[in-house]
Amino acid sequence: MKAGSDRRWLIVIGTIIVQMGLGTIYTWSLFNQPLVENFGWELSSVAITFSITSFALAFSTLFAGKLQDKWGIRRLIGSAGILLGAGLMLTSQISSLWMLYILAGVVVGFADGTAYITSLSNLIKWFPEKKGLISGISVGAYGTGSLLFKFINGSFIASFGVTQAFMFWGIIVLVMVVGGSFLIKEAKEISTTSSNQAQQKNYTVKEMLKTKQAYLLFVIFFTACMSGLYLIGIVKDIGVSLAGLDIATASNAVALVAIFNTIGRIILGALSDKVGRLKVVSGALFVTAIAVTVLSTVTLNFPIFFACVAAIAFCFGGNITVFPTIVADFFGLKNQSKNYGIIYQGFGIGALSGSFIAAALGGFIPTFTVIAALCVVSLIIALTIKPPYQGTAKKMHKRSVANMTAQKAG
Repeated sequence: MKAGSDRRWLIVIGTIIVQMGLGTIYTWSLFNQPLVENFGWELSSVAITFSITSFALAFSTLFAGKLQDKWGIRRLIGSAGILLGAGLMLTSQISSLWMLYILAGVVVGFADGTAYITSLSNLIKWFPEKKGLISGISVGAYGTGSLLFKFINGSFIASFGVTQAFMFWGIIVLVMVVGGSFLIKEAKEISTTSSNQAQQKNYTVKEMLKTKQAYLLFVIFFTACMSGLYLIGIVKDIGVSLAGLDIATASNAVALVAIFNTIGRIILGALSDKVGRLKVVSGALFVTAIAVTVLSTVTLNFPIFFACVAAIAFCFGGNITVFPTIVADFFGLKNQSKNYGIIYQGFGIGALSGSFIAAALGGFIPTFTVIAALCVVSLIIALTIKPPYQGTAKKMHKRSVANMTAQKAG
């Protein structure tokens, strides 16, 4: 896309602002204990809110593409920003757990996911020649929002209390997402005719679901998401229980996860443009398998614990970044929001599965063992999977050769 180069970078800026606002939901762990102290609820009951948020976020991506077709990208993201901000502000008025689950869980998650997938997919369409780098910038901004607001929301909670913190948080996020939406412009249909994509077609959702690659990619994405999201939810507890760290030291792991998650998104996103998406994913799965194996088999100390946590967070961030571009490479850019919305359900299911597996198997160590096994399976898939259009191209080539041979023989 040659024309409108300056306009493209304004869209980048707008998307970064939107994604930073959306990424603030990853500061949720800061609110768990203050809510427990304020209302007297069980910590486990409060903590499940983030799982609900993550599931609603993923579920919303199934509908975001259709809403974008009807409303347009700018109106949709602006509306999602208003809903997100309103959900957080209304959370400041809650008096029961079910209100917390509906507002901070369902409403916030649905709004966040709607703006997340549409703004990301739209930006990738504007830069078809730099999909990995652009995805890294966008998703990296999401991670940066969580890192910055760890301090901002922490300050709000300390200064004004947890209920008022929700109010201030909601106002800021509303301004960021709605404000950023004014800089975003809809990407029109893109032609992907680069040399390595000459045989590629733009798959509809129905066509994508007829390919085995869609289901294999889902397995890989589910594995990557479960490993990262499970760690994010219990990293402080692992530090205390398995590594014997004091609460203050273990709490630093929350910031460590945010930092390496963000770094992984930027570095691995850009790297995927140069060495290949699936090579990056394969490397990330391999490192994750080693890290969770160490966490479940080695006597942990401070450096080993933090090294494993940093590695898992780095790889999770990279996988989250590279996957939108893999879906675009496999199934085309035209229906990116809708197609990635299907694969993205691995995020929501992964968010819930880690906790369920831990409850069923009895703790951190057996859950890490399951994650390691899934990483090995997904690694094998990543090393062997090919885009669907390559298989079609090979079949057509064989038929062409066979026809030519038959004609010569005739």
